[in-house]
Amino acid sequence: MKLVTFRQGGKSSVGVQIGEEVRRLDELVPGAPQDMLGVIDAGAALLDQADEALRQGRGQSYALSDVRLLAPIPLPRRNVLCVGKNYHEHAAEFANSGYDSSSGGQDIPDVPIVFSKFPETVIGPNANIEGGLDRDGTLDYEGELAVVIGRAGREIASEAALAHVFGYTIVNDVTARAAQKRHKQWFLGKSCDTFCPMGPSIITAAAVPDVTKLRLRTWVNNELRQDASVRDLIFDIPTIIATISRSISLKPGDIIATGTPAGVGIGFDPPRYLAAGDKVTIEIPEIGTLTNRVV
Repeated sequence: MKLVTFRQGGKSSVGVQIGEEVRRLDELVPGAPQDMLGVIDAGAALLDQADEALRQGRGQSYALSDVRLLAPIPLPRRNVLCVGKNYHEHAAEFANSGYDSSSGGQDIPDVPIVFSKFPETVIGPNANIEGGLDRDGTLDYEGELAVVIGRAGREIASEAALAHVFGYTIVNDVTARAAQKRHKQWFLGKSCDTFCPMGPSIITAAAVPDVTKLRLRTWVNNELRQDASVRDLIFDIPTIIATISRSISLKPGDIIATGTPAGVGIGFDPPRYLAAGDKVTIEIPEIGTLTNRVV
């Protein structure tokens, strides 16, 4: 099932996307939550009810072109968790870029590198990235698959980790590279307002039998820059969940961005940073296409 948060007539709702149409969840299941965090809290029972209503043909269809898609979770409850240097080729390009202040410049990390972004960084499809917040002119993009947690847990074993996943979405881990390097940690360079475009949907875990078969592509101004399979992650999703939850309780609605593949701006010589007017498009076909412009 593909879930979206959308605005229509001044009201935000959660909907089920079917092709180029969307059906409001509260029309499929009367009394259903109006926000995605509430839907995640309600769990599988709500989704089963919605699925049955869809089979019965209930609910009015709205054309996607007639609604405005928002980030699936417009304001996360907690920081967005992120994993750095988690594709082999990207780890190498980052280590060679001169901007890597982690692991002493080591190419491949021994353990997952985890950082976070403020909830307020999140924006939706077609919203603008405020490039001027990077005062150094080193704005970069990072297309990533993100995991949405559906079941709380701590000390989650890797073999049980996928049972805690609600679904998957796309994020763009926008980064001010000079700030990332200057402060010798990643939070300030990655937590500027608007630096986490997200969407356009959450595809539920039940609809993804094998997450490693998902493929991510990123274009800048229609030029393909990133193209990789989730199978190429250094630390897979169960390992990431097990590592983070070793001493931190994960909660429903938590978001974990799993890392970006090679092809980011600093991977070029000279670097190819984003500028005002640039358009970044990230696609995972099962989830959709996330497009944002820099202003």
